[in-house]
Amino acid sequence: MTRHRGLTEQAADAAIDSACRLLRLPTIRSQFPELAEAAARSQMTYRGFLAELLMAECDDRARRRSERRIKAAAFPRDKSLRAFDFDANGNVDPAVIHTLATCDWVKKGMPLCLIGDSGTGKSHLLIALGTEAAMAGYRVRYVLATKLVNELVEAADDKMLAKTIARYGRVDLLRIDELGYMELDKRGAELLFQVLTEREEKASVAIASNEAFSGWTKTFTDPRLCAAIVDRLTFGGNIIETGTDSYRLAQTRNQLASTGQ
Repeated sequence: MTRHRGLTEQAADAAIDSACRLLRLPTIRSQFPELAEAAARSQMTYRGFLAELLMAECDDRARRRSERRIKAAAFPRDKSLRAFDFDANGNVDPAVIHTLATCDWVKKGMPLCLIGDSGTGKSHLLIALGTEAAMAGYRVRYVLATKLVNELVEAADDKMLAKTIARYGRVDLLRIDELGYMELDKRGAELLFQVLTEREEKASVAIASNEAFSGWTKTFTDPRLCAAIVDRLTFGGNIIETGTDSYRLAQTRNQLASTGQ
């Protein structure tokens, strides 16, 4: 290996910048001056300084990968577990949610069902737990139930159904929101069933619904198909009931009361 001795500080900085560009090390390139000064002040060893540089690059790459996975998940808005008000919704057990945030259920390919009325935090938890999974390295996709069914119908009409189902089958965690808000015709329900069957016991599905399972016959009008879908979404999985009292509505009322409106 050729050693470059006698480089001036300016030449060394230029060489480091050039090497970082060539090796695609943007974090080291941007943070090197600051880290080098800190290493000199603390009299860090060469090995310690090299470790600091490499760990900074690795940490930043992990952060960027997480950001890409979160973006690919297509969440409609940012929601975090930290921002969820457990005090306002006593139906939701914080211990259960934080256990789910470890993503062991995603690793095992288990389903998750969030059942409750509007305003009880279902979508918040669906997005927040999906974000945790993306940050943990899993491929996640969020989609509204009606949008997914419409996409499947269009794919079937264009003879692209197998490809579309396979695409949804490749993600580690499929999150389906607002299941039960609208009635699905038999064809749409059957296509959704195919997606669930493709993922059964292989990859996780999480859903949020405003209807208890007993009311799903309004969404899936074929009783046998409805029973099969419920079976695939509940077998071996977690069911969380967020209740019937809208804490969003309660917050709005409290805000109006505090302002005298």
